[in-house]
Amino acid sequence: MKEKIAMNLNPLVQFLKKMPCEFTKADIIKYIEDKGIQMVNFRYVAQDGRLKTLNFVVNNRDYLEQILSSGERVDGSNIFPSYIHAGSSDLYVIPRFSTAFMDPFSEIPTLCFLCSYFNKDGKPMENAPENILRKALKSFEKTTGMVFHAMGELEYYVIAEEEDLYLAENQKGYHESMPYTKFEQFRTECMLLIAKTGGLIKYGHSEVGNFTLDGKIYEQNEIEFLVTDTLDAADQLVIAKWIIRNLAYQYGLNVTFAPKITEGKAGSGLHIHTRIVSKTGINKMVDKGKLNSIAKTAIAGYMTCASSLTAFGNTNPTSYFRLVPHQEAPTTICWGDRNRSVLVRVPLGWTHKNDMIADINPCEKPQHANLSQKQTVEFRCPDGSADIYLLLAGLVVAARHGFEMENALKFAEKTYVNVNIHKPEEKERLMSLEQLPASCWESADELSKRRTIFENHGVFPAEMIDDMIKHLKSFNDQNIREEIEKDPKKMLELVNKYFHCG
Repeated sequence: MKEKIAMNLNPLVQFLKKMPCEFTKADIIKYIEDKGIQMVNFRYVAQDGRLKTLNFVVNNRDYLEQILSSGERVDGSNIFPSYIHAGSSDLYVIPRFSTAFMDPFSEIPTLCFLCSYFNKDGKPMENAPENILRKALKSFEKTTGMVFHAMGELEYYVIAEEEDLYLAENQKGYHESMPYTKFEQFRTECMLLIAKTGGLIKYGHSEVGNFTLDGKIYEQNEIEFLVTDTLDAADQLVIAKWIIRNLAYQYGLNVTFAPKITEGKAGSGLHIHTRIVSKTGINKMVDKGKLNSIAKTAIAGYMTCASSLTAFGNTNPTSYFRLVPHQEAPTTICWGDRNRSVLVRVPLGWTHKNDMIADINPCEKPQHANLSQKQTVEFRCPDGSADIYLLLAGLVVAARHGFEMENALKFAEKTYVNVNIHKPEEKERLMSLEQLPASCWESADELSKRRTIFENHGVFPAEMIDDMIKHLKSFNDQNIREEIEKDPKKMLELVNKYFHCG
């Protein structure tokens, strides 16, 4: 634990000498008093996926104690317009002390918290996405005796005025370095701020997508996180998007997490890596360097629920401009090892016995370390339009469903492929596999077919599923691809409309 604290960039961790999961109200008050914090911000995720803010001035200890003890009330009808009506709209927002972070953009010393929603009876709001994720995790643990972990790969485009110097080759930006990539400094500053606010970052890099359009340069970047507690993973992604947008505003840049900007260019996804561990934190998905029955059972759940999971992870019509063949985005419901044409990919996991570090560094002695903890399973269809808490809740439910299926391992075997499924010689095999939805309308239909899976164990409220189906159908996009083929301008109109989704 001391080693984790020593290198943690969160100033509260450094000051309190404890990890965020151990923060108490007394700790928070001590930090505020000793560090001269003048403001407190409550932040909470609304139905549109963005953080909302309530500001407090720290004017006396009694008032500080009050807001940290009982939270504050807000108008739920404006935060969740689909679920809450004005006639009975009050909600409580209650700060979660483990999420405390210093506002990196405020000149006034300001401490921020993510908050949870509670209803008039002082109970967690049934339809709150964060609460649904909590319920999903509890039901998974109760059903399997194991714990679900996750992390996200956050892809986004940075947009600025076009330059003539050191131009990168179109759609060849993967892991490019300055000066051919223009926003490495911006990305690394984002990463540092995310880490200071509690984000556990794995790495960052430039991505494939880069192009110029109408005098502007569009450059794709990615920040990837470490696998952790699933609720923490969701919180980190929400804060990270907020930081990236705020820093871009300070730089005079524009940023978008939109799934697709223009035809023929790389879209931006939100790939989610998942891991199932014991209650003591041991990876249960690998035996002797190979994916085991536990992993394949969860994958069977992902395969079964895949089409309906788009309702949480691909939530506006532009999502389906990205999910087209030959664009390194999945369209077919299948899985495979190290295969980027599949929906669920099993990435390299350091499960071999070779000590590569000692092999290439003569001064190092072989360590024979067990690196099986690094093995994950990656779900590749979600994008930046996702409701992050509901998406992760849906994945947890899907994995749990795998353990409730009678034929999970047979179904996993049936949907496994070890080649690029879009090669001409694989046409017959491709035709035998189900395809992901091609529109929000189809996504709503798939959610309707499988809604009982998500409603089981009391995880997703039935009225929320009803609202989601209604919302997805409201786009009337069942013929969107044909409409765009006839009128290409319609794609641009939709891209502009949902440019700042999520």
